[in-house]
Amino acid sequence: MEPRWIPGNQFELLENGEEFFPRVFACIATATQEVIVETFILFEDKVGLQMHEALVAAARRGVQVDVTVDGFGSPDLSERFIGTLSEAGVRVHVFDPGKRLLGWRINLLRRMHRKIVVVDRSTAFVGGINYSADHLADFGPLAKQDYAVEVHGPLVAEIHRFTHAALVQGQRYQRTRQWWRWRRRLRASPENLPAAGSALGMLVVRDNNDHQSDIERHYRLAIRLARRRVVIANAYFFPGWRFMNELRRAAGRGVDVRLILQGAPDMPVVKTAATMLYHELLAAGVRIYEYGDRPLHGKVAVVDDEWATVGSSNLDPLSLALNLEANVLIRDRGFNQDLSARLERMIERSCKRIEREHLGPVGALQVLRSFLAYHFARRYPGWASSLPRHVPRLLPLLASHWRATYAHRPGTKE
Repeated sequence: MEPRWIPGNQFELLENGEEFFPRVFACIATATQEVIVETFILFEDKVGLQMHEALVAAARRGVQVDVTVDGFGSPDLSERFIGTLSEAGVRVHVFDPGKRLLGWRINLLRRMHRKIVVVDRSTAFVGGINYSADHLADFGPLAKQDYAVEVHGPLVAEIHRFTHAALVQGQRYQRTRQWWRWRRRLRASPENLPAAGSALGMLVVRDNNDHQSDIERHYRLAIRLARRRVVIANAYFFPGWRFMNELRRAAGRGVDVRLILQGAPDMPVVKTAATMLYHELLAAGVRIYEYGDRPLHGKVAVVDDEWATVGSSNLDPLSLALNLEANVLIRDRGFNQDLSARLERMIERSCKRIEREHLGPVGALQVLRSFLAYHFARRYPGWASSLPRHVPRLLPLLASHWRATYAHRPGTKE
């Protein structure tokens, strides 16, 4: 189904774990019917244990709880952690498609990277924040800077339908699960919720079937229609060539185009990839700022005075062509102003503006790197779509099988 603008919503921006985690945990604590969680990372640290406690308490009081984690992103949960969830009645699913070679997952490139929570079909959270302690400032210099949004209003019903459909589709391939019961619940999902505000909202996802480029397409459309400003803060920046063209064209017609990228990345290769595009972007009039306080993990943007987006999708080949992602698009002046003000403070207090003279002389190596980056950016959407795809299967996660099947694997970015 084509994504659509839905009126009557209220959105609240949540910055970092300090704002996000208490709101999610408090919402789960008051749940009376249903909690659905999708996350790339769930670690067994102080944040993961708080989530664990909230989910167990909800399940024990009769709430239907479903949690989906990515098998690559969440590899180190203990048998006790999983067992307590299962014993309480939490249904834990792992997105870990494809066969294994000597116990190792082969198709590492296609991951369930979404971060969504829906509680009682009335409140939803969408963003880029995982359930791990490195999203809190007290984690230290490697604490991540990130954002999420709390949603109330009719868009929640759309998000709820989407998360239910993901469970249905994933569980169709489990012979021991009666997935048709999920279909009845899905049809019983509310078609409409009362208005909670005046904002327009849209859920936009990227999958490997009918919505392979929706998130990038909506970004490009917003940039193409921009008349005054475009501000993008994104952790992993290496977009496709059409995206780059829209940025250059917007700057060329006088739009104030600003990029906030990682200056203190969690992985050095991230900065290396982005800087290969700097010369061309700066030459086109795009302003580039590097955030240096700590690793930037955000995936947000504002365009002009109304349009904004918050979600899980980076602007790199993994997110734009391979991962399963989810962003919320918002048309609301109040939300746009709030996010804009926070990004402006980030630029003023914590960013270094990159000028062309900072890049040094252009030598043979730089020319070669730029040439390779140019052709990679032009070609990767095509070759990525030709890579093997998988059925988005969810496997029931049993404590007795967790260690043998999923544990002891290398760490992941974000």
